[in-house]
This record gives sequence, C-alpha cells and structure tokens, in this order.
Amino acid sequence: MTVVESMLSHTPEPLRSVLIKHRELLKFGIVGGTTFVVDNGVWYLLKLSVLESKPTTAKAIAIIVATIVSYVLNREWSFRTRGGRERHHEALLFFVISGFAVVVNLIPLWLSRYALHLETPFVARWAQETADFVSGSIIGMLLAMVFRFWGFKKWVFPDDLGGRRRDVARDAEIKPLRPMG
Repeated sequence: MTVVESMLSHTPEPLRSVLIKHRELLKFGIVGGTTFVVDNGVWYLLKLSVLESKPTTAKAIAIIVATIVSYVLNREWSFRTRGGRERHHEALLFFVISGFAVVVNLIPLWLSRYALHLETPFVARWAQETADFVSGSIIGMLLAMVFRFWGFKKWVFPDDLGGRRRDVARDAEIKPLRPMG
C-alpha cells in the first residue's frame, strides 16, 4: 500500500474524493513536509554551531540541501506523470525556479533580522529565535511553497505527456479502496 493509499484509506468519503482529484497537491504537500524537516534540521544544526553569527547564510545552505531532496522526491513521486523534457533541461528549470523560491523564502527572515532588528542585543535570545522560526520557517517557506507549486506545474513538469503515461501511473497508484467500517 502506498503512502497516499494509506492516508486515503482513513479518510471519510467526501474528503477522499477531493484528495484523489488533487493527489498531486497532496503528494507535493507530503514532499514539502519532508523537506521542511530537512530544511529546519540543517538550518538549526548550522545556526547553532558553525554559522551562529550568519543565520541567513545557514538558512540558504539548508534550503539548498532541502531543494535537492525536493527535486528527487517531486520528480520520482509527486509529478512523475508529468514532464516529458530531457532530464538535464527539467533539472535546470527545477533549480532555476527553486533559486527564485530561495530568494522568496529568505526575504521574511532578512526583514525580521535586519529591517525590524529582531536580533540580539535588541531583543532577547528567545524572541530572536521565535522571530527567526516564524519568518524563516513559516512565512518564508509558505510563500516559497506556493511559488514552487505554481512554477513546477507550469514550467518544470508541464502536463504535456498525453494520457497514456498518466493513465498507467494512475492505475498503478490508485486502487479501489475498501469501504471504511
């Protein structure tokens, strides 16, 4: 049973139909949750050790690591029924869109630290860390996620394969679910 099938088997019917209809978005969200953990793990590891005085640099490195993980998971799972471009062209477009998304992601953190001065010694350490998390890991990541989903669907993994490959993948992925209860 796949991850999506497992999630859908525990979902009530009205919502299950909506999720099946929007399964790419559901998969993109699961990949996003995974890369959220990777991003924040790397960011805090760097920010609390070797890059303590450079939180924006630490965040940029963390985003790059998470972006590489994101490419592999999105290519092989979320958007596997889309595309049709040569891999090197697709990868180039993915990383260009992701590069713009890194900038989108970093803007709220930069504003928090350097425009609003939510950093020590102007505020307490706990306030700095809270502001960093909210601006860098919530606001920035949500803005970048919306931008990436739009960019990936439009340019990186366009829906130009035709029905055959998509139907084969859909048949292999979505099997009839047994009724709950």
